[in-house]
Amino acid sequence: MNETIQALTIAGFDSGGGAGMQADLKTFQERFVFGTSVLTALPIQNTQGVKKVYDISLEAIQDQLDVINEDFKISAVKTGMLFTAEITQLVSTFLKTVDFGPLVVDPVMIAKSGHALLKDSAVKALIEELLPQAFVITPNIPEAEEITKMTITTKEDMVIAAKKIQLLGVKNVIVKGGHHLEGTESSDLLLLEDGQQEWLSATRIETKNTHGTGCTFSACIAAELAKGNDVRAAVHTAKGFIQAAIADGIQVGCGNGPTNHWAFRKVERNEN
Repeated sequence: MNETIQALTIAGFDSGGGAGMQADLKTFQERFVFGTSVLTALPIQNTQGVKKVYDISLEAIQDQLDVINEDFKISAVKTGMLFTAEITQLVSTFLKTVDFGPLVVDPVMIAKSGHALLKDSAVKALIEELLPQAFVITPNIPEAEEITKMTITTKEDMVIAAKKIQLLGVKNVIVKGGHHLEGTESSDLLLLEDGQQEWLSATRIETKNTHGTGCTFSACIAAELAKGNDVRAAVHTAKGFIQAAIADGIQVGCGNGPTNHWAFRKVERNEN
């Protein structure tokens, strides 16, 4: 019998279940991939925002990585909230020693509530240590601005930023355009390692239930890569997955509700 495909998320926690590790594991499951996880930080949060962040010791993070490596065959890995320079360095160093398949980096920096999820001191470690190992990176516009130290206001700026990020060693770059507030469509730029560019456009959905969109999108890419799909196919599936998840959002909590991780099932059922 064929071994079940396995992926790993290295990320923070979400008490409310809509983002972080929980969103990643839900997404892996929906894409028929067995999810494993390493906890990097413990944010206390709900749909109204992050209240506190508790540290996880470096020893505990290293131990989690080691036990995953001892027992599982990981075919793709994604990183989310890494929080500190020390954690970023630890994870980067570890990933150089193992073959966990393609690395998808979601450069989580700021929660929707404005709470910092990556300390300023960690940005340098992210750029210098982790990004050169990345097969795919999925920054939104504010994150791309932080990485490139440029202002992004147009599609042309998104292309320039993607090329700058690629020069840092990342093979494939997706700059998510959802933070552009004008127009009825949002467009993401996919810049492939061979230099090809593609715009992925979708109807902008007016909703406050967008908590965990970045986590879910990048986790879906990782799941598809784990299954052996090429990067373009993985990104297209992830775009459809997150568009369905936003359009059919979950009504819980008093703040920014989560996306719906089972919504894409309905889309695929209708297509078949």
